[in-house]
Amino acid sequence: MSDGNAAGTAAEGGNAGEDAGERVFAHRGCAGQYPENTVAAVRQAAPHVDAVEVDVRRCASGELVVLHDPDVSRVTDGIGSVAEMRYADLRGLEVLDSGEPVPRLSDLLAAAPDDLLVNVELKTAGLADAALRAADRAANPVLFSSFSTTALREVRETDPDARLAVLCSSDPDAALRTARAVDAEAVHPSLRLCTGTGVIAAAREEGLAVNGWTVETAADAETLRAAGVDGLITDRWDVV
Repeated sequence: MSDGNAAGTAAEGGNAGEDAGERVFAHRGCAGQYPENTVAAVRQAAPHVDAVEVDVRRCASGELVVLHDPDVSRVTDGIGSVAEMRYADLRGLEVLDSGEPVPRLSDLLAAAPDDLLVNVELKTAGLADAALRAADRAANPVLFSSFSTTALREVRETDPDARLAVLCSSDPDAALRTARAVDAEAVHPSLRLCTGTGVIAAAREEGLAVNGWTVETAADAETLRAAGVDGLITDRWDVV
């Protein structure tokens, strides 16, 4: 496995989580506090966390855009599939009545503080080349995560040194097999898996860091701390 550790190197300087020992990841830029997956969310969350997690998919004109859903209707004032919309149209949409536009990955990376780890979740396969080019142009350390084994394999085949994490909401054994196959440094299991399975102990035996998701309350944070995670992936920095 990689010598890197997502808990130990989440940010070069380190901000939150120092007292408790766990690193704090702002899920979608702390979606419980700020307009998710926007430049404003990253800027506002950054002083309080060690890393920011964002979701990336490709739009019809080829750009990588930062949106969780395949459709824009939940988080913007528009309607339609991201894959069928050009960025010229996407950038005119407003995210959650915030005045913030849908950003490109390159815009978001450029806005992030240089020492802030950006965890880029690849929502589909076929994004590796463009995502790695954006990461190469950024000053930030970048960790790529995905539920898709294919997406992670594509990143590893393109860049032997890329930092990878495997997301899982079920079948932790499969996630650990994927982590071995792609030489990941971390697994990101759901809160339920962290507390209801042996994934944390098994990951430690593999030399993997474990960052649990998603923290919505102080009770969630304490549950994951008690389970022994290395990182907390949270919707709110003020509950950790």
